[in-house]
Amino acid sequence: MNETVVSVPRVLIAGTGSGCGKTTATLALLTALKNRGLDAGAAKCGPDYIDPMFHRSVVGAPSSNLDPFFFDANTMRFLLAENGAGRDVTVIEGVMGYYDGLGLTSFRASAYDAAEKTLSPVVLTVNASGASLSVLAQIRGFLSFVPQSFIRGAILNNCTGRVYRALAPEIEKRLGIMPMGYLPKMPDCAIESRHLGLVTAQEIEDLKQKLDRLAEQAEKSLDIDGILALSKAAPELAFTPITPRRREPVRLGVARDRAFCFYYEDSLGLLMKMGADIVTFSPLDDERLPDGLDGLYIGGGYPELYAKRLSANETMRESVCCALRRGLPCIAECGGFMYLTERISDFPMVGFIKGGCFDSGRLTRFGYVTLEAERGSMLCPKGGRIPAHEFHRYDADDCGDAFTASKADGRSWPCVHAGPALYAGFPHLHFYANPEFAEGFYNAMLAEKEKRHV
Repeated sequence: MNETVVSVPRVLIAGTGSGCGKTTATLALLTALKNRGLDAGAAKCGPDYIDPMFHRSVVGAPSSNLDPFFFDANTMRFLLAENGAGRDVTVIEGVMGYYDGLGLTSFRASAYDAAEKTLSPVVLTVNASGASLSVLAQIRGFLSFVPQSFIRGAILNNCTGRVYRALAPEIEKRLGIMPMGYLPKMPDCAIESRHLGLVTAQEIEDLKQKLDRLAEQAEKSLDIDGILALSKAAPELAFTPITPRRREPVRLGVARDRAFCFYYEDSLGLLMKMGADIVTFSPLDDERLPDGLDGLYIGGGYPELYAKRLSANETMRESVCCALRRGLPCIAECGGFMYLTERISDFPMVGFIKGGCFDSGRLTRFGYVTLEAERGSMLCPKGGRIPAHEFHRYDADDCGDAFTASKADGRSWPCVHAGPALYAGFPHLHFYANPEFAEGFYNAMLAEKEKRHV
């Protein structure tokens, strides 16, 4: 297929480290852009689900993931171009510190890696609390650490107007990049955290008020016009489009509620391009699965927080178990996998997979992995490989052994329950990391549809 070249206005909001304020700056900027009436898109570096959920609540459109571990450069550019098509700007939120990647000494999968692969201009967020001229020394270190940093501007967070007015001309004169404004300390706009990161957007009752206050401050103290000008100066993106073959429609049930809300929207989009008609349902509130399903997708989330309600919905649990026993193709990732086991803590669950799940007290097997199939199953033949990610505090009595998960440091372990109609395990998948896995799922759903119509 011929290469495509398009213009995609974009800017990457990076940070000097976790907790420096890049999420606050990103949300403030997105809300201000929306209030201006601009069509602003969003993206997140890395495998995170929660930040894109905040982005969607702000911009009113799906936010995508741009993950250099999951995707090669072409896939990242294609997804960025596809999701940014026709938009005034796409704001990409970085991950951790700008150069922090796999392990302790690698750029791979860092925000810098994403900026390099997508040729995106970067605005660096710096925590300026308790410092003045030292802020410039910190920025200079980030600028000079690699030959081409892609950093074109800086935002000073937790900064007073007096300090910013003194430092801004020095940033431009001494460092040759643009001061892009500041945000003062705003404790009333803080967003709570829990064991897997931020609480989800739908759980914050006063989120709109917090975002409106952030946007009001952004209009006062961020150089929004300068950031927009920087985004419009981003180089064109060249890529080869990824276009799956459109096939016969299938009906896919996707669990969507407060317990199950972690999905890669582009993964679902790839299934839709293939022909999947997505029907959402709630394991918390609905009595049973929707009728006429050819497949089932139960993503991650926080089922442990809603275990009592999930357990009390016995008709749904029985509906899911009966569907799986008769061979309905199913993907159940992390929280979805936990739901299919016999119990979460002391609360009975679906019971399709033997054993239960329990709180391990800490993050377990956290981070990027590469999965390799030990035997053929619904998603791939034996030896099939896909990049994946684990992020969970709960563990299971039986995590499965259909795949082997391997980390870059050489550690590995068995995982996942899989068969002709099943993928159930803690690792999260992104289908654009290996579209053949999506084909495997679609083929299983098509076979189920044909079986139902015999």
